[in-house]
Amino acid sequence: MLQTFSQFLNLSPDASEALLSLPLTELLDSPDLDRLLGSLDTDLLRESLPAAGAVLAQNLPPFYNWLETELGIANVPDSPDHTTKWVVGLLKNQESLTRLVELHKSIPRQKLERSIPRLVAIFEDVRPLNIKQEWQKAIATLCLVLAGAARENRPSRTLVNI
Repeated sequence: MLQTFSQFLNLSPDASEALLSLPLTELLDSPDLDRLLGSLDTDLLRESLPAAGAVLAQNLPPFYNWLETELGIANVPDSPDHTTKWVVGLLKNQESLTRLVELHKSIPRQKLERSIPRLVAIFEDVRPLNIKQEWQKAIATLCLVLAGAARENRPSRTLVNI
């Protein structure tokens, strides 16, 4: 996950960890997140929604199957429609980051973090390159928020050998 944030958000692992360690309210209000969100080319994302929707429609069902079978996540969507509509709603300012967090709060932290690189990779074969990069950056930014919320709500338990 940290490597994904480094690659697509240009954040060092330490910078990613610092953001992920913030309480959700501070993360949502942080200048760094504001910079990441502000750097998204929303015009390009809006223009490329039809192509992105096709990529999501093709690639989300196998991703959902992986979530269910490999990670054991319950309540996996049965179609990519809601995700596509949600992304459209976010780009049209009809959805919020807090609603995104609310929709994903039941996913255990480790499973959510493990799924992030695979979700961002859904856009790997998108062309042209600028559209691919913008969608990967957008999805990685949204996942940063989800990962921060998961860490706040469900801290990882570390077993200590005594």
